[in-house]
Amino acid sequence: MISAETRAQIRQWFFAEHWKIGTIAQVLRIHPDTVRHAIESDRFHRAQTLRACLTDPYVPFIRQTLDQHPWLRATRIYHMIRDRGYQGSVIQLRRVVATLRPVRREPFLRLHKFPAEEAQVDWAHFGEVRVGRARRRLSCFVITLSYSRALYLEFFFDQTLENFLRGHVHAFEAWLGTPRMVLHDNLRSAVLERRGDQVHFHPRLLELCAHYHCLPRPCQVRAANQKGRVERAIRYVRESFWAGRAFTTLSECNRARLSSGVRK
Repeated sequence: MISAETRAQIRQWFFAEHWKIGTIAQVLRIHPDTVRHAIESDRFHRAQTLRACLTDPYVPFIRQTLDQHPWLRATRIYHMIRDRGYQGSVIQLRRVVATLRPVRREPFLRLHKFPAEEAQVDWAHFGEVRVGRARRRLSCFVITLSYSRALYLEFFFDQTLENFLRGHVHAFEAWLGTPRMVLHDNLRSAVLERRGDQVHFHPRLLELCAHYHCLPRPCQVRAANQKGRVERAIRYVRESFWAGRAFTTLSECNRARLSSGVRK
């Protein structure tokens, strides 16, 4: 038992001065449970009625979507369920997606670049689209700036040298500038021959780089970490732009990329 004066002092320190229970117990040389009894801490743990979350009706759809596209971004899912009547915020949705998405941890080496120092470029395959009665393979030219992660992409029916160079030109026009170096994978459009560290670039690529005052640089063989920015950009395009959409023509693909803001 403690006196009424001690009980009053405990409650004054706790409620008015915001002292911690352990501090009060140490100063008065009493047990912390005695302090808890004086401030009636059991009253702080009243049962609360849980309110329904706005995302609850959409959890089955979110789970089904993540089963098909495990790394689809929460912002893309937000737009999908908003079209289905969701009235909550994207922050609420992110919390739900974080609990439903599988955890993936990857070891990586972070490479630091200066502004406008480097861009990384690569091709990516995106299945097929129908053209009349025929089906054509669809490729995406992807280039991103290593520092700012500014992204440009454009869809083509093939990976010819002409489309490869055209993608560079359109990207530089969209960015209103050029990087100092452009890092290329060992693409046939860029590299004619490679012997060890000696690389023979395509003359037309060298001509393009000379015109725009930039230099081509090759990646080392089987060194994916060197072009991690463009690999991440391609994954973003697959998971945030391409996933959950249906396209039938090349022009429809390129119109969609412009309206989605992934051009730059």
